[in-house]
Amino acid sequence: MSKTKIPRSAPFHSGSYYIDSFSVHLVPRTNVRAAIITKTTTVFREANNLNINTTHDGKQYVTWGADDMLPYNLIDLIEKDETLSTCQIFNAEVCYGSGLKYCTEGASPAVKSEVEDFLLDNPMPDYFLGVCQDFKHYNFAVSVIILNEDGDKIVELHRKPACYCRFCPADEKTGRITKVLFAPFRNLSQCDSVEELELLDPRSPWKDLQQRMALRATRENSAGENKTKTRKFAILSRFPGVDSMYYPIPHYAALFKGSWYNIKRLIGEAKMAKLKNAAPIKYVIEVSPRYWDNLFAKLHIVDHKKQEELMNEKKQEMLEFLTNVENTGSVLFTPKSISLDGKGETADITVTSIDSKTKEGGDWESDIAEAVNMVCFTMRVHSNLVGSVPGKAQTNNSGSDKRELYTIAQALQKPYHDILFLVHQIIIKFNRWKGVHVDCPFIQLTTLDEHSDAREVTTKNVAKPDESDS
Repeated sequence: MSKTKIPRSAPFHSGSYYIDSFSVHLVPRTNVRAAIITKTTTVFREANNLNINTTHDGKQYVTWGADDMLPYNLIDLIEKDETLSTCQIFNAEVCYGSGLKYCTEGASPAVKSEVEDFLLDNPMPDYFLGVCQDFKHYNFAVSVIILNEDGDKIVELHRKPACYCRFCPADEKTGRITKVLFAPFRNLSQCDSVEELELLDPRSPWKDLQQRMALRATRENSAGENKTKTRKFAILSRFPGVDSMYYPIPHYAALFKGSWYNIKRLIGEAKMAKLKNAAPIKYVIEVSPRYWDNLFAKLHIVDHKKQEELMNEKKQEMLEFLTNVENTGSVLFTPKSISLDGKGETADITVTSIDSKTKEGGDWESDIAEAVNMVCFTMRVHSNLVGSVPGKAQTNNSGSDKRELYTIAQALQKPYHDILFLVHQIIIKFNRWKGVHVDCPFIQLTTLDEHSDAREVTTKNVAKPDESDS
């Protein structure tokens, strides 16, 4: 873990929700519309611009993005796009495969009984699908193991939703993160208590757990009492990235840094405007979230309703400017933001004129298909697997091609499974369950001549003779 110094003061942020200025308005005294959209290119601009915040009970943590709202901004953006949200749940379901299984074929009856009791107390479907979603959204997941009173058995396993987890500052000597905070950080001021969890060494959690238990045993034997009362530990499962100090940046960040996310939303609004009153969208006003943040901070406005009122006022000023453009060719003066390297400036408000004659008939099928394909490509999901390619005359793959695409999609989940399995390998080894191993078979779709719709396939070397081709 990097020992980079982190600032201890976080900037003002406008509230507990993502500022989305996306809306379509009729330009006064004209028969055209203007779309006011949010610049998504700034969402990840400060992803590694971290700060240290302090909770009301004195616990310090590293913010997730400059204003600590990055995970919630991502959720809001994903939920606003039908294709993107569908691709995300599809990826999580493919990663889930046929479900996480504790295989006990080679275990003794006593061990089998212990494993069955553990799985009844800790339902795996809910846990595993949850960590799969965390991995696909944020590239990491946090699991919590709870030991019994004697500290010799792991009896509970829980998932802590990643968007509610924050890492405490790394130790300056070792560069290691030792604690995780769990709380509703979207509305932290309304939270009565923040849960602090001991984090096992991310580089070697099994060794760390062994050392902690050995230390406990030594203290109990020498002092006659248990001086270490910790029975709950967090385990971090993180997909390795090329540029992540604390919180990984997911691969689909490219979708928001580019233009296709907004293009897709604009096409939907353009069709709606055309269907309602044949008033095409002629102008696109792109507003940076930083513009609203700075405006609210300058006027010291924190109430959400007042922020919305001020936002609507500013929108009307922008629309009046467009009317003046039609009549007199006025110029709109906008603030600028300095880039992180200090070498360039980016406008907080950008106005673009669209040639509405290019889509006089309101036919956007080819454009929406292109936008959908770009979203699916970024999410590594073939369009035909989620059925999101619109239009009447669309190309379609054969059944064999779709089966192969689905098999490829599941085969690509192996790195995620290898990382997620470590938690369960620690549980099995710590509980001394001999003959037990963890597995996550995937579902292989079959052809009609096999007289079955699907079968489970595992990568473990435990296949039966007739399944050796798996």
